[in-house]
Amino acid sequence: MDHDIELKFQKLKTSLEKDFGPGLDVPSLLFLIGVNELGIGYKNFSKQEKTELMHIAICTLLEPYGYYEFEGRDKDQWPHFKLNQLIPALGHQAEQHLIKEAMIDYFIQNDYFTPDADF
Repeated sequence: MDHDIELKFQKLKTSLEKDFGPGLDVPSLLFLIGVNELGIGYKNFSKQEKTELMHIAICTLLEPYGYYEFEGRDKDQWPHFKLNQLIPALGHQAEQHLIKEAMIDYFIQNDYFTPDADF
């Protein structure tokens, strides 16, 4: 795994844990991204909705890589994506690297994180 990406990811977690509490991991960050993309704020989500929020996050994160394309929102304002190309089979480590890199980019682009800031 790219050492630079892992360092930035740890900085990202440290930064977000100030607002969301300790113990953030990749699945919890996917959930946060999904909630942010849904844009309706906090509510009690069902287990199915939580799964869908994580799917929204993955689609959002992989959209800049060309894997997904945003299609629009349904009547309940849930975002929908179209699969443009299959994601290549990756080993666990390569998959984690891609997701972490995409998360870093997401939080930077949305002005939630500056990787060079001191914590």
